[in-house]
Amino acid sequence: MNMYTSAKPYFYGTGRRKKSVARVRLYPGSGEITINGRSIDDYFGLETLKLIVNQPFGVTGTTGKFDIVANVTGGGISGQAGAIRHGVARALLTADAEYRPALKAAGFLTRDPRMKERKKYGLKAARRAPQFSKR
Repeated sequence: MNMYTSAKPYFYGTGRRKKSVARVRLYPGSGEITINGRSIDDYFGLETLKLIVNQPFGVTGTTGKFDIVANVTGGGISGQAGAIRHGVARALLTADAEYRPALKAAGFLTRDPRMKERKKYGLKAARRAPQFSKR
């Protein structure tokens, strides 16, 4: 297995966004990021998604002090990146409660409540109505 399966101490946080759920573990380390057993460069193609994952470290000034090991399921890549960010922010709180004001001000502790709207009967999608014709 990997070097993190031993009983090394870590900080845990669960993050969610849309349909994605991320289980995030922070180990004291040099800033390595592993997502579902793959490196972040391998997992996320877009640079913006990598930045999203690292945002909580920038706010708290802990860049390069923790290694991330994340398991993330469900949703698309953008939702997964947001879920990991949420999980990292929560894990940082368990590491040091003094990060709370900075993380809260940046909005990283708030679970983004926006979800897909359900489809309604009589419509083709959530709001898309059948095509209308006068005659």
